[in-house]
Amino acid sequence: MIVIGAEGQLGRELVRESRKRGHRVRSWGRAQLDITDAAAVGRKIGGERPDWVLNAAAYNDVDGAEASPADAMAANALGVRAVALACRAAGATLLHYSTDYVFGGRKAGVYSEDDLPRPLSAYGVSKLAGECFARSALPAHYVLRVAGLYGPAGRATRRGNFVEAVLRRCEAGRRLAVVADQLATPTFAPALASRSLAVLERRVPFGLYHLGGGERLSWHEFATRICSRSGRRCHVAATSLVDSSLPAVRPRNSALSNRLIHAAGIEPMPGVDECLRRYLELACRA
Repeated sequence: MIVIGAEGQLGRELVRESRKRGHRVRSWGRAQLDITDAAAVGRKIGGERPDWVLNAAAYNDVDGAEASPADAMAANALGVRAVALACRAAGATLLHYSTDYVFGGRKAGVYSEDDLPRPLSAYGVSKLAGECFARSALPAHYVLRVAGLYGPAGRATRRGNFVEAVLRRCEAGRRLAVVADQLATPTFAPALASRSLAVLERRVPFGLYHLGGGERLSWHEFATRICSRSGRRCHVAATSLVDSSLPAVRPRNSALSNRLIHAAGIEPMPGVDECLRRYLELACRA
């Protein structure tokens, strides 16, 4: 098994979970493999000839992609194409991660795999293009759409995560203002990693699946529950997407339905409170 993007928040959890389950893992961060170098991707994957390749590498700077769409496309679209073609040549199964930001946010309920994507940002467009490359390049693929990833490994990464940002602002006594009209299903990275491995081990039918967090809530509600669960006394003011000055447009609702992957036998994702309890326990041990 190969994990690409192994130094990121999700990649670290995939490596840890794979070894815990007894799998032999080769883990590559960007220093070992830059997926925008198609020739290098072909050589490295071809030289290993793995059964499974898990691609957690991505350009994840949503706002940065508005200024540098070519960089986002290079990693999230063309890089995925290179990985998928290398997997096809090596006879490997690819598990690739996409995002809830492929949706436009107009739906009232949760999004299913049958809903039509309508990305609003350069980042969303690049991730949707990557999905298309993965799905067209080889039959033996899984594309898993996730949302708002957070996990204790994020403490060791440059970009961190939403939970860390909230906790640090609370500790510093800084004002917290979070959008209350943007709904999502924030996803706990350790739970995502364990279910990703289950997808491969159980030989779930190939295809596109949603694997978001276990609850739909606004980012304001999520921030409030982070403060409450951590014991921080911090007032969280509610703001609106209309007032946001961020470069990239966000979908108002990008909550994902996991019904299809549950029907395939994968254990449901835990609720937010349970994930935050585990996050804080793991972070304290780190």
